[in-house]
Amino acid sequence: MLDQANYTPRLKVQYRDTIRPAMKEEFGYKNDMQIPGLEKIVLNIGCGAEAVRDSKKAKSAIEDLTTIAGQQAVGTKAKHSHAPFRLREGMIIGTKVTLRGDRMFEFLDRLTTIAMPRIRDFRGVKPSFDGRGNFAMGLKEHIVFPEIDFDKVDEVWGMDIIITTTAQQSGEHTADAQAKALLKHFNMPFNA
Repeated sequence: MLDQANYTPRLKVQYRDTIRPAMKEEFGYKNDMQIPGLEKIVLNIGCGAEAVRDSKKAKSAIEDLTTIAGQQAVGTKAKHSHAPFRLREGMIIGTKVTLRGDRMFEFLDRLTTIAMPRIRDFRGVKPSFDGRGNFAMGLKEHIVFPEIDFDKVDEVWGMDIIITTTAQQSGEHTADAQAKALLKHFNMPFNA
């Protein structure tokens, strides 16, 4: 049985012991507080038209995302009504969850070591940064995570993953370059 009180995620230990010193050497930070880290990971599933036709689909997506994340996901509601799509204000049309701390490190570990290698014809992820050191990617199928029982899945959902880092512009190094280097140290398989 795993002792939860004394458990530290593998990637958190790796970040503390090897990634931080490597980043300090690579970018020449003078202060340890300048070294970028992970702030949060946001997971999102948009159900769209399926949730409008059948509200059970949205509940299914919430359950699946809760299973993947290891913490309760919340439904995202429509902000406006749209008659041609039969969409009413307040309808649940998706789900999201924000991971921080140990759960964030655990999820990133499962994403890079278990889920991504299970993607068919996988050739790496495109480096998609927002200019402020935050990385976004999408998965076409949420069933690549081993927590999801393929036999019980009634709908295959696409999934957005946003990784927020603390990287900031410093000297000649952009926040995106620092964030990309940080994620490379976390074994994110970039294709460029």
